[in-house]
Amino acid sequence: MTTYAFPGDLRDAQLRLHQVGAAYRALCQALPWSVEPAPGWERDKQPYTEYRTGKPDSPGYTHPYWRTLEAGTTVDARMALNHIHDQDPALADIRTDERSLRSLQPRSARQMLNSVLWLGMTDTEIEITADLVRDLLQEQHPDLAALAIREVAGGWGNQMWRLGDEMAVRMQRMDPTPELQLNERRWLPVLAPRLPLPVPTPVRFGEPSERFPKHWTVMTWVPGEPLDHGSISRGDHAADTLAGFLQALHVEAPAEAPVSTQFGAHPRNCTNSFEGFFQDVAPDDIAADVRTVWDDAVAADAWEGPPVWVHGDLHPANVVVSDGTLSGIIDFGAMFAGDPAWDLAAAWVLLPAGTASRFFDTYAHADEAAIRRARGLAAMKSLFLMAMGQSGDRGLPGGKPHWGPAGRAALDRVLKGV
Repeated sequence: MTTYAFPGDLRDAQLRLHQVGAAYRALCQALPWSVEPAPGWERDKQPYTEYRTGKPDSPGYTHPYWRTLEAGTTVDARMALNHIHDQDPALADIRTDERSLRSLQPRSARQMLNSVLWLGMTDTEIEITADLVRDLLQEQHPDLAALAIREVAGGWGNQMWRLGDEMAVRMQRMDPTPELQLNERRWLPVLAPRLPLPVPTPVRFGEPSERFPKHWTVMTWVPGEPLDHGSISRGDHAADTLAGFLQALHVEAPAEAPVSTQFGAHPRNCTNSFEGFFQDVAPDDIAADVRTVWDDAVAADAWEGPPVWVHGDLHPANVVVSDGTLSGIIDFGAMFAGDPAWDLAAAWVLLPAGTASRFFDTYAHADEAAIRRARGLAAMKSLFLMAMGQSGDRGLPGGKPHWGPAGRAALDRVLKGV
């Protein structure tokens, strides 16, 4: 018998698998890797339990449930869905298609799980359309209902719709709770006035209703082109701009600021996530160099300052550019109080080659340990972009083919250092 285990933290991979509850638990029991419930906490006054995967004896993972299969056994989506149906008949109407039912070997279980649970999430979700958005506006904010509504491509946890020329409607979609939107509602009006770049700020609140039982928010629209569809040609200007923005953002946060369970940990506590991406997509010719960068980050001293405001999820889809430089920062749903190294990783993930040194000189508040942590986190984020690109190349739901080249370019920049 051969035991297979997927070492990555699927939440860190942003697959949001926990949101299907019973379906996820049933599926995890059917598949060949270790799973255990992490400590639960209160979210929106509802008990909430996160399920993670991990190698035995790794930090934070004890007594996982193991499943074994004969070596070479193929686990396909049909098997997994059948198991879900057996465990929870209420999910028996989940539909399937041939692409998502392709058989995958156990080592590719992450991609298969993504496909299966995408079916579970999308087929049971309310379809968000322009008509629905307009109806919700008519019900709760009728003075905005006559404005033009246009869908914005992209998005995972939330779906965006342009509203006129200066606003957008942010509709909760895959995020399992309204926590991220509620954080943006509370804290962006506090942060935005002291930030030197435009950021989205809430204009109106949409509350759950019979028509749409989730939260939605009307936000200001930040003009520009997302960097994952654009480019930076004025590298020095962009480095100075990003450094100035993070200087303004990275101030001590109040005690009631959100604390992230997804981002913010020291690299030594993110080893499972790194290993998952590394094993999946790290190119053989540079794998040893990537490993060296990561090991150096793991060995770096921890952040010893007070928790500061951190965006937490700076990648090419969460910044906008115009005139060849950064012109806005979006999607603050992951913001938290903690280690600024999570944002400093953007020196390599966002900026062109050769500008990291200028960025850190301008930022002026990062010591050697912070730069080492940031560089390792940038390596992990680059691998994540490559993994999302690989999923897109394979036609898997949620994949983004154009992120692969961006991730590889960022990884090359990481290896060049400061």
